[in-house]
Amino acid sequence: MSTVRTLRRQNSRGAGSPARYIGSLKLVPADFKKEGSCFDLPIALAVLGLVGELEPAKVEDWLILGELSLDGQVRPIRGALPVALSAQRKGFRRLLLPAENAEEAAIVKEIEVYPARSLPQVLGLLGGSGPEKPFEVSPKVLEAKRQTGFLDLADVRGQISAKRALEVACAGGHNILMIGAPGAGKTMLARRIPTILPPLSFDEALKTTAIHSVCGLLKGDRSFVSHRPFRAPHHTISGAGLVGGTSNPRPGEVSLANNGVLFLDELTEFKRHVLEVLRQPLEEGEITISRAARTLTFPARFMLAAAMNPCPCGYWNSLFKECLCTPMQIHRYVSKISGPLLNRIDLHIEVPEVKYRELTGQRDGEASEVVAGRIREARRVQLQRFGKSEPAIFCNAQMGARETEAYCRLDSQTKALLGNAIEKLGFSARGYSRILKVSRTIADLAAEASIQPCHVSEAIQYRSLDRDYWQQGP
Repeated sequence: MSTVRTLRRQNSRGAGSPARYIGSLKLVPADFKKEGSCFDLPIALAVLGLVGELEPAKVEDWLILGELSLDGQVRPIRGALPVALSAQRKGFRRLLLPAENAEEAAIVKEIEVYPARSLPQVLGLLGGSGPEKPFEVSPKVLEAKRQTGFLDLADVRGQISAKRALEVACAGGHNILMIGAPGAGKTMLARRIPTILPPLSFDEALKTTAIHSVCGLLKGDRSFVSHRPFRAPHHTISGAGLVGGTSNPRPGEVSLANNGVLFLDELTEFKRHVLEVLRQPLEEGEITISRAARTLTFPARFMLAAAMNPCPCGYWNSLFKECLCTPMQIHRYVSKISGPLLNRIDLHIEVPEVKYRELTGQRDGEASEVVAGRIREARRVQLQRFGKSEPAIFCNAQMGARETEAYCRLDSQTKALLGNAIEKLGFSARGYSRILKVSRTIADLAAEASIQPCHVSEAIQYRSLDRDYWQQGP
């Protein structure tokens, strides 16, 4: 009540129109729901302006956000980087944010970012003492903060064919499904995928960081996502957790994995309706969430890596243990994955159990750095091929029907080979398209301008683990 009496006294003395100050909050449109604590600081400044402590002209070209604690300290908020990007587009010159958010916001060019630590410090910055030096961070922070990690593909013993399949998948941005007995090394292989993927470009890192900022995942020294994300949600996750949602839609795991890897371990343990929501992001690279109040679209261009057992006990076709599952049990187990979803996964590979001599022998596999070099060269060829296509295409997996027809042409011998395989294995039209794209990637890795029969043969091998594979029974 004392604050209200003070405001009334100021108004009666002609200190200024309340609308003049409160209007600077710009909380319009009124029917758009606002939430969060980021409005604490601007509301406090509006009140201080109303009582004559701050001139409105001082904040005309500022965008100000922040949460206030009871002692006047400015606390961090979510989504600082998207705010900075929006402020840049709308022509704001200066951005005032909590000090903990200054580094991620300062990545955006052409806007001055000022750190706010406390309400008195903000008043001094906006009032008599004038602006201090803006917070600066070099774009080289992308390299400085890049995590090297300790995972290496050379740590995986044996699994020569599986490593080759991972190389092909990463070179073209293809989705991959690994099938094998428990302990064969599926998870170990998947966790090394980011170590062989091309490094994030600055623009990719900026977009990925923005999503993580909205979700409040940038804390402490982690103010910038400089490496490709690797998300591995548990199989108990809900559909909203996977693709985003709730009453006020927020990004889900598929968006947090944007420009990175989404790993679904124990694929058949996920609820079927949860897996089905992956169709749109796998096909379009984005996810649209519709609610009564609004419809939002989040980016979701990721590489899907999945792993599963071939049967309930896990030992169908095992070299060391006998499978006790009946054909009906195996069929019911695999049927948890729908045909349309399986068709959207480019490579289906079998990961066999590792033999004892391979486990105890010397480590002779290629390091991640060596494999990554070949993948970077293949990606460079693809970027040159697609040029400035609209919409932008960055790898073979993103080709549409037009690009597939233009860049995946086959000679008569290769066409005959592919035709025979389709008739015998019963591939769908989508499966046929996936084979062509994978063949193009294998040719790029081999530095071949045209697709050869050997490239198509290898691509067909990666599609042979389809439904008929299990229906034969052990």
